[in-house]
Amino acid sequence: MARLHAPLIALLFGGLVAACGGSGDGGTQSPSPTPPAPANQNPCISAAVGPEAEALTGAQPAPATASTKRDILDGTSRYRVLDALWIHQQQAARAADRPAARSVSDADVGDIAVIQDQGDIILPPNAFDLTGAGLRFTRNSGGGYDAQRIDGSFRQTIGRRLTLGDDDSIQVNVPFSFNFYNAQRSVAFVNSDGNVTFEEEDRASTERNVARLLTGPARVSPFLADLDPSGSGQIYVNAASDQYTVTWCAVRGFDSTRAVTAQVTLLPNGTIEMKYVDVALGDAVVGLSPGHTGDFRAVNLSDSGPTGGGVGAVGERFAEQSQLDLVALTRKFYQSHPDNFDQLVLWTDSAIIRDAFAYETTISNEIRGIGIDVFDASHDFGSAGRMRSLAVMDWLGKYPDDPTQKFLGENNTLSVLGQEVGHRWLAFLEFRDRNGQRSQALLGRGLAHWSFFFDSDASVMEGNDIEDLGGGSFRTTASVQRYSRLDQYAMGLLPDSQVPSFFYVESPTNVVPSRSAEDAPRVGVTFNGTRRDVLIQDIVAIEGPRIPSVADSPKVHKQAFIYLVTAGRSPDGGQIDKADRIRRQWEPFFLQATEGRMRADTRLQ
Repeated sequence: MARLHAPLIALLFGGLVAACGGSGDGGTQSPSPTPPAPANQNPCISAAVGPEAEALTGAQPAPATASTKRDILDGTSRYRVLDALWIHQQQAARAADRPAARSVSDADVGDIAVIQDQGDIILPPNAFDLTGAGLRFTRNSGGGYDAQRIDGSFRQTIGRRLTLGDDDSIQVNVPFSFNFYNAQRSVAFVNSDGNVTFEEEDRASTERNVARLLTGPARVSPFLADLDPSGSGQIYVNAASDQYTVTWCAVRGFDSTRAVTAQVTLLPNGTIEMKYVDVALGDAVVGLSPGHTGDFRAVNLSDSGPTGGGVGAVGERFAEQSQLDLVALTRKFYQSHPDNFDQLVLWTDSAIIRDAFAYETTISNEIRGIGIDVFDASHDFGSAGRMRSLAVMDWLGKYPDDPTQKFLGENNTLSVLGQEVGHRWLAFLEFRDRNGQRSQALLGRGLAHWSFFFDSDASVMEGNDIEDLGGGSFRTTASVQRYSRLDQYAMGLLPDSQVPSFFYVESPTNVVPSRSAEDAPRVGVTFNGTRRDVLIQDIVAIEGPRIPSVADSPKVHKQAFIYLVTAGRSPDGGQIDKADRIRRQWEPFFLQATEGRMRADTRLQ
């Protein structure tokens, strides 16, 4: 069973869970029952053609559209470390279903570490294979749950219809005391995204991933995915004295024509049952979690069971696309390379990222005062404690041959690399505003980049250089060129006494062309607003002083460039040369971007 230290859980939990409370009657209204259906028939069919049940309506958020709905797409979310550990453990759980990888010797080409995938790093899709089946989760002696396959026949009484929108939640209490992970639960929320939470609702639009299952509230997830019942389908609840059943009837995925029909039942003895018919969506997390945890066991729910689930969260992550096992990758790297690198930088010969352009995963942090808690998961990734971060740059072919060529908005290859490398320290700083309150006004996309309206001196962390034209007018003049003095403070390169004051623009209006705080930087944008100056002392007041200080922080950043070759392919010498060209130009770029205060050392030996 994987276990992450408590500080990491506190880090991962921050900002993910929606606010407590909610609307609803707590299950006290008398429902209008759905029409009876013959045994073993899908009750959703009868409910759809029969008299409409009394509807219970949740508070409706503004409807989302494909263009405005904002999940975390950049991949810099610190929740990825949990996903990485889960995927690796799930690979072990399903290893018997896959052929053994043959032994192949990896080799370095100059200062590029070439690693050959043998089906053990880029994993095949984990297709959803529970359609027509059922699962029973039974409490074990450790307080957790074991899983077993059962008959897939739905319960026929599905109760009243709930009117839920996209990313919506409604309180419908369990009418009996339900023992869930050794805690008595009765306050429950039915969430549109295929799950039931206890004590806290969940309306968040962040990724429906393993981290959401683990770090959010206590949760039963028959099908945790981005579902949108406002477009099609219905959700029903039967809150009776002998069962608590929630049924998602042909609920479509967001911006999709594919739907899911699933049912979950909580029983007074603590047992949980899940049933599935007509599941067309392929990406979901199925399982249970006590909430706010880092303890989990990834299992193969297709096994007949019973399958031991340990004491923590238990379940399976289904994915339509191939998955990258970062743990297997780093462990394989350390089999032939010394453990003296702060960061690994991964390039691939095929596209493996589908929810980002590139991303960074911080796996260990010892620095205080930069908005990241102290934690260490490096041992899980094969390092004895030196490794801090992994930057996944994805397919080398999508980058220009010239690393200085602009191709992604205002970015070139070196500035994109600068952003992903910089996420080891940046950008998570909050500050004390003019009212003495904690503020995130400096932060933009995913709360991990600088705001479009923050004068970050053209920081590579999606930053703009903003010119104050006077009279409340402003214009962006440069973007993504360097690490600002504030960046360098967080990186341990400058003391607070050498960080000049900086500003952001509050309540921007007349933005031409239109931009929000979360948008990518762009030169030549004009807008009006109120200038708010901030001092480094306002950062320290919220985050605390940076420890270690600049005197005790390293000034050399050791990196290893890795080129991953897909199984069945041979290394492409031209692409390896391209990776080395980026590597050689990266070192002077990084030195210049830090104003000569830190050097990147990318030599393997």
